[in-house]
Amino acid sequence: MTDIVVLGSTNMDLVAYVEKAPRRGETVTGREFRTVPGGKGANQAVAAAHAGGTVSFIGAVGDDAFGGRLRSTLEHSGVSTDHLRTVEGPSGTAHIVVDDEGGNAIVVVPGANGTVDRLAPGDEGLIASADALLLQLEIPLAAVVAGARTARAHGVRTILTPAPAQPLPPDLFDATDLLVPNEHEATVLTGRTDPLQAAIALLEVVPEVVVTLGESGVLYAARGAEPVSVPAPQVTAVDSTGAGDTFAGALAVALGEERPVREALAWAAAAASLSVQRPGASASMPQRTEIDAWYAS
Repeated sequence: MTDIVVLGSTNMDLVAYVEKAPRRGETVTGREFRTVPGGKGANQAVAAAHAGGTVSFIGAVGDDAFGGRLRSTLEHSGVSTDHLRTVEGPSGTAHIVVDDEGGNAIVVVPGANGTVDRLAPGDEGLIASADALLLQLEIPLAAVVAGARTARAHGVRTILTPAPAQPLPPDLFDATDLLVPNEHEATVLTGRTDPLQAAIALLEVVPEVVVTLGESGVLYAARGAEPVSVPAPQVTAVDSTGAGDTFAGALAVALGEERPVREALAWAAAAASLSVQRPGASASMPQRTEIDAWYAS
């Protein structure tokens, strides 16, 4: 099995489902409200564990009721929380509006995630023992850079989802093996709106890039190789929250199993397509048997 460490965020997702998202200054009536454990880091950890990886998580939750639920959700998904610390104060929250087309708008309040600004004792050894380190940008950038540098020093594959989108320092690019932005994030990083041109530009700073394109699939580019496009299965989206994290977690597992790139991308895209057909983020992430069956079909 693939050993994966995730260094990242845990949030309680506070999700309102509406026919149409409100515009500025507008009030709309929601159809349903749910609290769903999430956070980009925790989502990727759950996705990777469901996809068949052996997963450990590094991060923080608060000492509130949300913190206990976030921890138990990871544990019940098969994720080790030995390196998930509990700190005073509130856990992270994400306030999400999901419309009837499956689109979403999100406000993240970091809470305990903001305390993860460095590696704690034991974290380096855990990262060094992994096949891959998954990173995102919902914790302080200093910790993301420290994690990436540690992985690079120990020959561990580093997979970075650059979200929320923001300019990144050269030393983080230098320690990243695979960058997985969506179209918007690729544009923020490069200033180029065309996904292929953005991917080519990103190859100047990282060796491999996967740009996720939603219902249009994914685009892979690597130095010295021809770009690869993989379509997404055509499905009716119910909730796209967590789809990118599902893809990243499943992709880490597939690459750790040394699948050919095109197969790994298609398998991860199958996992993401299953997730958008269900409400919620971590709650929507498919098990390996489901991914295998969907991919085979």
